[in-house]
Amino acid sequence: MSRRLFLSLRVQLILVVVAALAMAQVVSLFLFADERSLAIRAALGFEAAGRAATVVRLIEEAPPDLHASILRAANSPLVRFDLAPAASVQHTDHSDGGIVEARIRTLLGDSYSRDIRVELHQVEGQLMPLPNLSREMTEMHMAMMQGELTAVEMNLSIALSGGRWLNVGTRFERPPIQWPLYSMMTFALSAGLLMLVVIWFVMTRLTGPLRRVSRAADSLGRGEDVAEIPLTGPTEVRDLARSFNRMQARLTRFVSERTRMLAALGHDLRTPLTNMRIRAEMVDDDETRDSIVASVEEMQGMVEATLTFARGLVGTEEPELVDLRHYLDDLCIAMPETVALLGPEGCELRLRPNAMRRALRNLVENALRYGDVARLDWHVASGELVLTVDDDGPGIPEDQLDKVFDPFFRLERSRSLETGGHGLGLSIARTIIQSHGGEVSLANRPEGGLRATVRLPLGTPANNEVHIS
Repeated sequence: MSRRLFLSLRVQLILVVVAALAMAQVVSLFLFADERSLAIRAALGFEAAGRAATVVRLIEEAPPDLHASILRAANSPLVRFDLAPAASVQHTDHSDGGIVEARIRTLLGDSYSRDIRVELHQVEGQLMPLPNLSREMTEMHMAMMQGELTAVEMNLSIALSGGRWLNVGTRFERPPIQWPLYSMMTFALSAGLLMLVVIWFVMTRLTGPLRRVSRAADSLGRGEDVAEIPLTGPTEVRDLARSFNRMQARLTRFVSERTRMLAALGHDLRTPLTNMRIRAEMVDDDETRDSIVASVEEMQGMVEATLTFARGLVGTEEPELVDLRHYLDDLCIAMPETVALLGPEGCELRLRPNAMRRALRNLVENALRYGDVARLDWHVASGELVLTVDDDGPGIPEDQLDKVFDPFFRLERSRSLETGGHGLGLSIARTIIQSHGGEVSLANRPEGGLRATVRLPLGTPANNEVHIS
């Protein structure tokens, strides 16, 4: 059941939409986290550059005895300042560091006379917060970073008038990917709204017409009259329904024209055959007269059998829901000989009663005629109703098991049915069974005799209902 559920187009489309939405959400979170990290780094870099430019101006304009106070006031948990006779940065990073250098020069109003060095590098290994953070801020910082710290460290060395250097150190922690509650709620709300739209609008417009086409194709395969499918849904589904309607019209027209042609031919043949029969009665020689009458009667029998076969190609009878056990009981009671009826109780099947009765009667009479006994049994297997008719007769050569279903084909012993040896009985039976969407086959039994197996699909509840209790 679960396998069939996942094979449903509706379920597969829902899963595809949910998977695509989830992937989009994950990618958005990753991109958002990276963009947020870059924005924080840029903001901290510009903030550190601005503070460094301010400290440079204060130190160069203030008396030397105030330099230590200026540095103490400028230091913060994120930026450290230090005056030294030598630069802590030996080489300038001209990639991202060039932006910071340009920012400092702009704030200082300096073009390129002052030596400004910027160094950026990834901090690897176990990291701890900056050492000048208080204990409370360290704990908050660790909680926010979820115990994982990855950072980019930036060091500045700015040449001051008088030969000294202002060394600046700062660190930009890259925040980890976080899954805030509101993001999860937004995803759940979006998924719910999309599912509502997909299930009640898109799926209805797509799977509804497809189900109608499927039911109509199944009914047409059973020989039932099917109304034209309305052209609804997406363009592709409308094209499918339009093609089905055209196919149904062509098939109906073909079968009807063929049936009318055979009926007209049979009607036209009756008159000359009747005239031949009348003229044959006028022949004086008894032997000649009997021979001509026998030939005419055989031709009339063939004409009637052909018309019967043609009528079997067109199913005008409406299907009904019948109790199979009672249905077969009535069939066996109407037979001239005793038929052994097996099979379970409580089985209901939707079929065209008169047409199917004729097909099964042909198979049973065939078994009685050439096997002296007929055993009727049925069971349900692999979504099909399997009905068998066994006899104890001589069987059929293996190479002719399928040929006996051809119209007018006769074996040497003329294994035919009620058509008087014209070879149409099994053809009529197969035509009727196939019009129900089923199949019939013959096989020689290992213990002797012949078995006719009829397989009828259980179908969908709208077309063919079977209940086994």
